[in-house]
Amino acid sequence: MARILICEPHDDISALLELVIRRLGHEPVAFAGGDVEQIGIDAAVIEPGESGALRVARSLRAQNVPVLFTSIYPAEADVLALEPAAYLVKPFPLYALERALQQALEAASLPAPTPTAAAL
Repeated sequence: MARILICEPHDDISALLELVIRRLGHEPVAFAGGDVEQIGIDAAVIEPGESGALRVARSLRAQNVPVLFTSIYPAEADVLALEPAAYLVKPFPLYALERALQQALEAASLPAPTPTAAAL
């Protein structure tokens, strides 16, 4: 079971994200401000327009935690520079969130590829 941070300003969308995360067998953690490095997050679903969201995303990405962004707006350069695991434009089908989250968690648990002799 992974701990998934939810950083979403709209209560109804936050509640829906929480339900999806629980249905996948993970523990949703609502962002309450503060230092995310101390709460042991495995992935995050973040609305980049939320106050402080990009600061949180930068902190998580510095720890190699996968971040999925959700927004009604197209991705901007500063968001894409964080190399998100996914950028989902609202409204998106729930299966897209489920798939993106599962792929992000699977990719995060894989060891880094070892360079081959041909790549050196």
